[in-house]
Amino acid sequence: MSQSEALLVEREGGVLTLTNNDPPINRMSFEYMDALEAAVEEAARDPEIRVLVFTAAGDKDFSVGMDLKQLQSGSAARGGPEAVFDQRLRVLAAIENMDKPSIATLFGYCLGGGLELPLACHFRLAAAEGAQIGLPELDLGAVPAWGGTARLTRCVGRDAALDLILRAKKIDGPEALRIGLVQEVHPLSELKAAALSLARELAAMPPVAVAGVLRCVVGAGEAPLAEGLAAERAAVLRCGSSRDQAEGMRAFLEKRPPVFTGE
Repeated sequence: MSQSEALLVEREGGVLTLTNNDPPINRMSFEYMDALEAAVEEAARDPEIRVLVFTAAGDKDFSVGMDLKQLQSGSAARGGPEAVFDQRLRVLAAIENMDKPSIATLFGYCLGGGLELPLACHFRLAAAEGAQIGLPELDLGAVPAWGGTARLTRCVGRDAALDLILRAKKIDGPEALRIGLVQEVHPLSELKAAALSLARELAAMPPVAVAGVLRCVVGAGEAPLAEGLAAERAAVLRCGSSRDQAEGMRAFLEKRPPVFTGE
């Protein structure tokens, strides 16, 4: 995989780590989003990549979101602000709808796009201390523009979403855990290691079954029950013809760990 100065790409087995490289505040620049879009597209095509981890350089801030100065001065060359937002919505949708799990680390400032990207991920891990997580766009007279209102509401419910957005609140890791915004909280010094540990755990799972679960829970989770049941049946049938399911059954009977290949 290629990398740019704005995005560092590191691969360990089936785990791909994508690092925003603009410390200390890790703005989500045009260059970062261009590189991220290319990396996500490539990861989706690569059967050897099983999990993606989104993090940022240093230990100060995950991201303060979009580079507003760059937006004002450079968006015209990219087709205007709407084209810029369209790209970001496209990248986040690709992450959310990928057949591979994604994990985000939340530490320091996770504001605006710095929360909207993690909201598109399937797992969010936050630092136990120092995190300031929120969608404070109303302080700028604006509205979250990368799907934040919709995804946050689906994540924490209407009341909590309104409380965070309308009051431009910033919450810490323990509070994010309490309202269901993140699944785990770890000391900052251990956060990135915890994300990699979770990624390795998920990478060891059967890829065909993982993809099926993601299609059911993410793809059909908000659909009518009949559609959700149909998606589940399709996943069951796909797994039933896979070598991974045969390996899982055999390993269970032989009392050994299974070795899944994604076939």
